[in-house]
Parts: sequence; structure tokens; C-alpha cells
Amino acid sequence: MSGGDETTGDDDLTHVDESGDVQMVDVGAKPDTERRAVAEGTIHLSASTVAAIRENEVSKGDVLATARIGAVQAVKHTWETIPMCHQIPVTNVDTEFEVDDESVTLRVTVGTTGKTGCEMEALEGVTTGLNTVWDMVKAAEKDADGQYPGTHIDGVRVVTKEKRALE
Repeated sequence: MSGGDETTGDDDLTHVDESGDVQMVDVGAKPDTERRAVAEGTIHLSASTVAAIRENEVSKGDVLATARIGAVQAVKHTWETIPMCHQIPVTNVDTEFEVDDESVTLRVTVGTTGKTGCEMEALEGVTTGLNTVWDMVKAAEKDADGQYPGTHIDGVRVVTKEKRALE
């Protein structure tokens, strides 16, 4: 499901048929609409790691540029990783980073014109983008035991989703 509009307003599960078998939702009869979804999440890091990101001093390279590429790639490939997700025509992906003293927040906006929404794509962009940040800085974040005691990702959520009829 790449959308969420497929719900009926009650407690029915849209990806399960009458016999309990998993199925992809048929959106073929739905009209095309313009859709937009925004998702965000935050990775918490040490202050020294965030400073290295800001100064572009991470040994693996430009953390935010690499995370941006990862986020866009994830958006474009969401249908390959979420089992019941439709392949949609992505018309736009925008990534925005907010770098604070001990965290980096990523906001991903996805646009499409089609029969189903794009919030799963926005969420995939956020999670992959933040995982890319983690991968780029993991050497700096490890403690003496090779663990990540303070590093974590949280707040991943859909901020907004919109649907407009085509004119």
C-alpha cells in the first residue's frame, strides 16, 4: 500500500481478503489525483559528531549529501521493499536537514500524481536517509566496547499528507 486512502473508515484491514490471505489493494478504479506527503525523523548523536558533520570533517565524506542521495534512492525504490506497496510515479522528492547541537532531523517531501498516496515513500526516505547518516558516522559514535549507547533514531512519522483532484 502506498497510500492509506484505501481504508474504508472502519476497522477493516485493506490488505487482507475475506479468507485472511494477504493481498495488494486494487486501486485501478480510483481516479488519478495529485498527492504529497511529508515525513520526518531525528538521529541523536554526540556533539562532536554533529560538529564534524557541520564542518564536513567525517572521514567517509559529506554526510548530508550522501544521506540525501540515500533518501531519494529509497523513495524511488519503496515498492521493492514494502511488500504490498504500489509502484508509483514519483514526481518530486525534497530533502531538508536541520542540524542541531546533538541531532540531525531529516524531513522528506514526496510528490506524485496517481491513484494512491506517497507517505510510505516519504517514510522510507527518512529512515534510509537517517540510517545513512548513522553509517557515515558510526566510527565516531562507537564507545570503547564498540556499542552505540547514545546514538538512536526517533520521531519517525508522517507529518502531513495531501490529496487534490486534478483540474
